[in-house]
Amino acid sequence: MNVDLLFDPLFRVPLAVGLLLSLLLPLLGLYLRLRQEWLAALGFAHLAGAGGVLASLAGLPVLLLALLVAGAGVLAQGLLRRPSNDVYACMILLGWSVMLLGASFSHHAQLLGQALVDGQLYFAGLDHLVGAVLFAIVTALALPFLSRRLLRIRLFPGQDQANGAPVRALGLLFNGLVAVGVGLGATAIGVMAAFALMFVPAWIAFALAPGWRPAVVLAMVLGLVAYVLAFATAMLLDLPFGPVCVAWLVAMTPLRLIPRR
Repeated sequence: MNVDLLFDPLFRVPLAVGLLLSLLLPLLGLYLRLRQEWLAALGFAHLAGAGGVLASLAGLPVLLLALLVAGAGVLAQGLLRRPSNDVYACMILLGWSVMLLGASFSHHAQLLGQALVDGQLYFAGLDHLVGAVLFAIVTALALPFLSRRLLRIRLFPGQDQANGAPVRALGLLFNGLVAVGVGLGATAIGVMAAFALMFVPAWIAFALAPGWRPAVVLAMVLGLVAYVLAFATAMLLDLPFGPVCVAWLVAMTPLRLIPRR
């Protein structure tokens, strides 16, 4: 156990990437739960993982193709008249099969596929950090515009349709934001860790928070705490980050049993 590793300059970039994602992914997960589309996080994550493996086979930038494939899933979902979690389940199956089959064609793709499953955060580079910073800026600019409209569509679904508001366009814009966030998360911290950060904090916050704004704060705090604990645990015990992060998030789920005041 080497405590000095926690302060090694080599891991500053991965640490910063994870810190940003641990705040942003639970926030987006809260809106997914509001829209009852929480399975979208896992669907887009698997598509991003498949894109990463295909990029390795084609000799293309992994992060770029992962984002493009996840974005293609958003466009495909937008073409459907009544999208549902069934569509995201198909994305999971397609992404999973392409990711594993693609990994069988080359040793490098196999290593990348294993890293996407294990969530080797320590390999996150400057491209992930730049992407995470840009994504944080875009999210900070877009969510104030989207938030009130997404809440109104959920609580009063007929109002915007009756007024001719672009309901489907808003949904596509939000899902595009989710796909980019999940693509960054899947390639930086792993497919399942990205999904867990979007699912668990929002799930707990919905059970405990007395209102929307407290739920936002609680989800982001839970994501940040789980990430810091997972990063320290994985570094000190030399474990893959993804499973450790998921384990800490699952360990937090009994918080849902706390009576809401």
